[in-house]
Amino acid sequence: MRAILLPALLFLPPVASPLHAQGEERAVMAVVQQLFDGMRARDTAKMRATLHTDARLFSAGVKDSVPTVTIESITTWLAGIPTARPGLLLDERLRNPVVKVDAGLASVWAEYTFYLGDKLSHCGVDTFHLVKTADGWRIIDLADTRRRERCAP
Repeated sequence: MRAILLPALLFLPPVASPLHAQGEERAVMAVVQQLFDGMRARDTAKMRATLHTDARLFSAGVKDSVPTVTIESITTWLAGIPTARPGLLLDERLRNPVVKVDAGLASVWAEYTFYLGDKLSHCGVDTFHLVKTADGWRIIDLADTRRRERCAP
């Protein structure tokens, strides 16, 4: 009896169609955009709607040449939004986002600049991990770097 060799590709699971993947990527970015639209509007309910109930917020940086990580509670972060100086726009602008999706997990990596009103405050990179829930995509982790130098306008 002669063995028949089949290409390995026949045994790979089906991959989501490119159109489906693009739709999921757009849905993920819409959640991230809603978070920052809510911040600009100082609408913490709109912001909270993008967040998983167990969401976490991290900032990675360097202080005195030593790598640091700051963990802030989502509740504390959201509480600071409406109490910022009245009339001052809190404007985080993303550039060059890279979105990856696999089943119920997604990540976004994007450069950002943060403005207080029309004044550049700081910049860095935002990273998001999102999970798909019965209510749609929700941010489970948000991490950033923050610097004041080498910020592109």
